[in-house]
Amino acid sequence: MHQKEKQTTPAVLPLTGKSRWPKIAKYSPVSRETFRKLSKEGKAPQPERMGIRCTFYDNAELHRWLADPINYRAEE
Repeated sequence: MHQKEKQTTPAVLPLTGKSRWPKIAKYSPVSRETFRKLSKEGKAPQPERMGIRCTFYDNAELHRWLADPINYRAEE
C-alpha cells in the first residue's frame, strides 16, 4: 500500500500564476483585512473573482507589492 505524499508548500511565492489568501498570508506583512482595504484603495494588488466565494491574486503583482509595499500603486 502506497502512502500519500504530503503536498509541500514552496518556500517562496511562485513568480507566475495565481494564489489565494491562505498561500499569500505567510508572506504578507499585513493582515487579511488590511490587505483587503489596501486593495480597495489601489495600494495592493487587485483581487480577481472566480465566483462569489473564490478570489485569486496575480503572483507577479504580489511580488511587485512585496518588493515595495509603501510605494505600490495598482495599474489600471
